[in-house]
Amino acid sequence: MAWWQQVKCQADDLRTARAQWRAETARFREQQKAARKNGEVPDHAGPPPSGFALLPWLLMGLGSLSNLLQGKTADPWIGAIGLLAFNSLYIYVAFRSFHKEAREATSTRVALLLMGLLTTGLALGYGGSWLMFFPLLGLATGAALRGPWLGRTGILLACFAGAVSWYRDGSDAITIAYGTFLSTMITAAILSLSEAVRELRAAREELARRAVEKERLRFSRDLHDLLGHTLSVIVVKSEAARRVAPRDLDAALTQISDIESVGRQALTEIREAVTGYREGSLAADLVRARSALTAAGVEPVVRQSGAPLVPQTETLLAWVVREAVTNVVRHSDATRCEIAVDSAAGRARLTVADNGSGAVAAEPCREGIGGTGLQGLTERLAAAGGSLTAGPAPRGGFTVTAELPTEALELPAPAAATAPRAS
Repeated sequence: MAWWQQVKCQADDLRTARAQWRAETARFREQQKAARKNGEVPDHAGPPPSGFALLPWLLMGLGSLSNLLQGKTADPWIGAIGLLAFNSLYIYVAFRSFHKEAREATSTRVALLLMGLLTTGLALGYGGSWLMFFPLLGLATGAALRGPWLGRTGILLACFAGAVSWYRDGSDAITIAYGTFLSTMITAAILSLSEAVRELRAAREELARRAVEKERLRFSRDLHDLLGHTLSVIVVKSEAARRVAPRDLDAALTQISDIESVGRQALTEIREAVTGYREGSLAADLVRARSALTAAGVEPVVRQSGAPLVPQTETLLAWVVREAVTNVVRHSDATRCEIAVDSAAGRARLTVADNGSGAVAAEPCREGIGGTGLQGLTERLAAAGGSLTAGPAPRGGFTVTAELPTEALELPAPAAATAPRAS
């Protein structure tokens, strides 16, 4: 690519960056205006800084330009070429300093080195107002070099600028050195702080977004699980009422009364789930499980032994009972279901076993198999320091076994709703 084509491409990039900067600035001003109108403070750091924020400092070179125009500079063509080259390198480094990858690129470091050599040559050749290029060099250095070497670089650059100034003019050496050091360190500090603030704001927004997604997932899983179990019980009891109604009206009315009770209980649980304060009760779920199994024509056998469980452990085991019994009612074709709860030696163990159509296992039961409901429960129990295994039993049927410490860890989000069991 020819040099004039490269210049044209760089000019196009500058125009694009300027248009983007203007648009972001206008958007920020509109947000501020709307916030002031509503009496609020906008929680926004403003438009992202760009190379345009460093361009006004080129006015420090007006003294050199004035000397060129007034003919006070020897070899004005050399001075003009040097001024143009310095400004071009400064703009190049300034715009690349606001992107980490470009800032750390070799081309940026080479451009900064060329700026240093050019500044040294112009300062030694002309002195006077041309020495003000050292603070500009420090500003570009602070913008491009942000890291552990910045302090040493700033001190060395300030000492070098002071030495060149003293050698060339013998005066203002301390002023040039001090200005160079300040421009280097303050520019780096301001830009680093601005970048850190924006990263923190972005991290906070990301955390807020993830918290919203987590809460939505918790709510949808909880609601799905509640409705899946409750509707399954209602369907089973409705079928039982329909079957017995022609020959036993009292039994049908009993089933209908149970349906009403289940519906009322479901409304209460849904309201609690909406507010996020729902805690499962193992005893209540065992009662509902017994009722649902009986209505489905499955003989329930419930055994409970050991010390009382803490609420978190009860909540997790209640979810397991809910999921496992729902699967038995919907998929097993079983005639008998045994539910055993035992707590001893610091561990609580729940087993739900049926004699349904589960195939004989060809290999030991694996942890976390089954539909999405069992998979979700596996994750929840694992997060609480427990485990869940599910699969066909060696003598037929299907067995779900959950183990937890008697004092569970933090309660995870509810599992997904009932899913088809593994076969």
